[in-house]
Amino acid sequence: MLSNFLPNEHVKSVFDIQPETLKRQGIKGIITDLDNTLVAWDVKDATPEVIQWFKLMKDHDIKVTIISNNNQERVQVFSDPLETPFVYSARKPLGRAFKTVAKEMNLKREEIVVIGDQILTDVLGGNFAGFYTILVVPIVQTDGKITRINRKIERRILNYMRRKGKISWEE
Repeated sequence: MLSNFLPNEHVKSVFDIQPETLKRQGIKGIITDLDNTLVAWDVKDATPEVIQWFKLMKDHDIKVTIISNNNQERVQVFSDPLETPFVYSARKPLGRAFKTVAKEMNLKREEIVVIGDQILTDVLGGNFAGFYTILVVPIVQTDGKITRINRKIERRILNYMRRKGKISWEE
């Protein structure tokens, strides 16, 4: 059961994820979280680095969809300038939004990676839905109310996994 909380991979930032590496793994699509994965949770617009990363993925024919538990206005204001599809109020970790996006991308599960900063929503949801998952270090150490509760639970899970030798990275 606890293995569902383990990502397939851990990186410091989405910018460490390169299209050439994804292509070698057979990845053709990315489902990514928004808040504290792409930008800080309280930053409204994409940074120049995020814009460049999206362009890089597009140039390599890798489809990207943003999936967020946040509200429509927040996600749409961020996604529209990037011309990127999105799902808001996704109810992660429930698998419905992940599966819907895979179908809309017209890709197989093994051709999609899920990227996010939270174990309890992004990694767990991606793993339950059968995708390859990549956990990124949160951009900032502050969070909204619900996420702060999740982080406390995540720290306990990570500490347990570390003691059991299941993970080796440090935050």
